[in-house]
Amino acid sequence: MPASDVSGFYKKGIEERLQIVKGFAGLNDEEVNELRKFGAMSFDVADRMIENVIATQQLPLGIATNFKINGRDYLVPMAVEEPSIVAAASKAAGIARLSGGFKAEASPPIMIGQIQLLNVKDPEKAVAAIEKNSRTIIGLANEADPVLVKFGGGAKKIETRALDTERGKMVIVHLLVDVRDAMGANAVNTMCEKIAGKIEELSKGEARLRIISNLAVYRTVKSRAVFGKKALEESFKQGNLKGEEIIEHILDAYHFAANDVFRACTNNKGIMNGVDAVAIATGQDFRALEAGAHAFASLKGKYTALTRYRKDREGNLLAEIELPIAVGLVGGAVKTSPVARVAVKILGVKTASELAQVMASVGLAQNLAALRALATEGIQKGHMRLHAKNIAVMAGAKGKEIDAVAAKMVEEKNIMVDRAKEILLELKKK
Repeated sequence: MPASDVSGFYKKGIEERLQIVKGFAGLNDEEVNELRKFGAMSFDVADRMIENVIATQQLPLGIATNFKINGRDYLVPMAVEEPSIVAAASKAAGIARLSGGFKAEASPPIMIGQIQLLNVKDPEKAVAAIEKNSRTIIGLANEADPVLVKFGGGAKKIETRALDTERGKMVIVHLLVDVRDAMGANAVNTMCEKIAGKIEELSKGEARLRIISNLAVYRTVKSRAVFGKKALEESFKQGNLKGEEIIEHILDAYHFAANDVFRACTNNKGIMNGVDAVAIATGQDFRALEAGAHAFASLKGKYTALTRYRKDREGNLLAEIELPIAVGLVGGAVKTSPVARVAVKILGVKTASELAQVMASVGLAQNLAALRALATEGIQKGHMRLHAKNIAVMAGAKGKEIDAVAAKMVEEKNIMVDRAKEILLELKKK
């Protein structure tokens, strides 16, 4: 059996790495050639972004249309593998557009750095000493990043609390940092390292963990939109359902999510379909966004929906979302990935706050589209129609065969791999 303990893999060139993987996994030449297709990102760029690179895993990059946010029009790049996500966001944005689009706002870009203190003999005295010397600590932290301070950012506040655990009492120090247009991890982590010694001196304890938190409760984004009852009726063509009925169905679906953790989880996954797709397209840390969003959904003691729905005075549907979105336009993949740079240019955002507002609005559009589908025709009808081409490819269709097989399956309302193979065989016989 092949061994995975490859010494110095990171020192080897791309061809040598590929040959090692080829031998280990039994890849054929065609499969290795697929790995050689780096696309828009060269091996040199990829190899500097992460370790042990052998290829790039590319995703389709689509454009969501119809978005109007705070009076400005956006074409929104979305990188995602799942059919219907881009189409659904575009459709929902078109309905919101008829009522003026999305209204979004973001709080200041404050991130939290955490310092864990252990072996503190008198936690209450330690908390008091740290709070008394907070200005000194903040000044010390800001010495670590004078450029950030120059642009109006930097450490702003200290928070402390005692934490009871099975390992004993700990003192937790929060350093609140305005990171401006950065996501902030590097700046915050560096500041935490800088002040750790002073914190130890004041607390008489041992500073252990010094790390940013991805639960960015001070860096949240809100977006809202009105979905008119007439627009819902006309745009989605729901048979005999009137706009008022569609809204009632959506409200029933929302309250299910707001009160049931199993539904809330999938509801929020749908929101993140949109948020993550924009994040990946623009080179953001989508794993941090996911973690922060789901933790935020649990802050009130139970896991619940990140969106809220109600009727306005005219009986139209008012949709709102709030979630933490920590993104940046400086540093990280947003600057090193060529496609991410182009995606940001297409989007035309000038600040991290503006990017966050776009992402929240896309998440809200995605959620509305999903709830509308679930509450009326069912989620599979539209999704499987768009998924038909994938099924055709799975059946072995190529080129023009893909469209022909997909069209036939949609016509028959039978989108299955077995049926795709039958249709493909019939085409080949002709």
